[in-house]
Amino acid sequence: MPIFERINQLFPIWAILLAALAAWQPSLFADFAFLIKTLLAIIMFAMGLTLSKHDFLGVLRAPLPIGIGVILQFTVMPLAALFVSWFLRLSPELTIGMVLVGATAGGTASNVITWLANGHVALSVSMTLTSTLISVAATPLLTALLVGHTVDVPVAGMFMSIAQLVIAPIALGVIIHHFLGRQIKQVEPALATLAMAAIVFIIAIVVALNADKLSTLGPLVIVAVVLHNFIGLAGGYAVGRGLGFDQRVARTIAIEVGMQNSGLAVALANQFFTATAALPGALFSIWHNVSGSVLAGFWKRRPIRDETGDTASEPAA
Repeated sequence: MPIFERINQLFPIWAILLAALAAWQPSLFADFAFLIKTLLAIIMFAMGLTLSKHDFLGVLRAPLPIGIGVILQFTVMPLAALFVSWFLRLSPELTIGMVLVGATAGGTASNVITWLANGHVALSVSMTLTSTLISVAATPLLTALLVGHTVDVPVAGMFMSIAQLVIAPIALGVIIHHFLGRQIKQVEPALATLAMAAIVFIIAIVVALNADKLSTLGPLVIVAVVLHNFIGLAGGYAVGRGLGFDQRVARTIAIEVGMQNSGLAVALANQFFTATAALPGALFSIWHNVSGSVLAGFWKRRPIRDETGDTASEPAA
């Protein structure tokens, strides 16, 4: 489906355009705030439809890099969010939003960026799947640990919400894939377009809800989001190489750590905190796709070499 693939490749452009439109005409999107949870469930359902039993078995085949990636996901990113918030003196609301972004799982877009960057796609999918399942407990607990001293964090409510918004849709998608896997394979680009449209609409809604604050908060939050994303990408790659993983695995870890499920952060912030707390997640959704695409293009032009110095073969998509 070439038309859907071309649409998907322009994801950062669509996100920027819709965000700009929402900032200019917030009335077009603000009234749809009630749809954020539904849109996130659609994204997770689309992800589940693309998963098979082989993806789950992949976790068992590469436990060490997956374990390292997940540990970095839930240590580097939430701690970096807290550090950046402190360094830039963000308000408590924005700090909550930053920590929510840092405490969520890897984003599904990381799998596409990994493929474009000559990373290890199967490993990326396994990392995303593992961190997503762990996030049911990790996200609310980390949020409570890092910002619970300044604001009441409804841990039990967040547990239930993540289970409803993430685990249930993914599980339903996996079940359907089991019976209709061949047919689903043929429409995967369309499913990616559906997920992309949902996250772009979520971004537009959050930007619209914060339109009156963008002139004062926007530039500062953008700086925070860029720093946060950079720490994740650079830290993931540095640790991966430091532990002796090859370039392909290190690239995969970097992308997985640096790209977050910011849609979930937006949904949780909007449900349990404030619209302002959702702003870091919305802007992160835009930026991490831009930075990921640029990084993928850079790595794509730099061949991966094996231990002997020979150019390694291209990864299977």
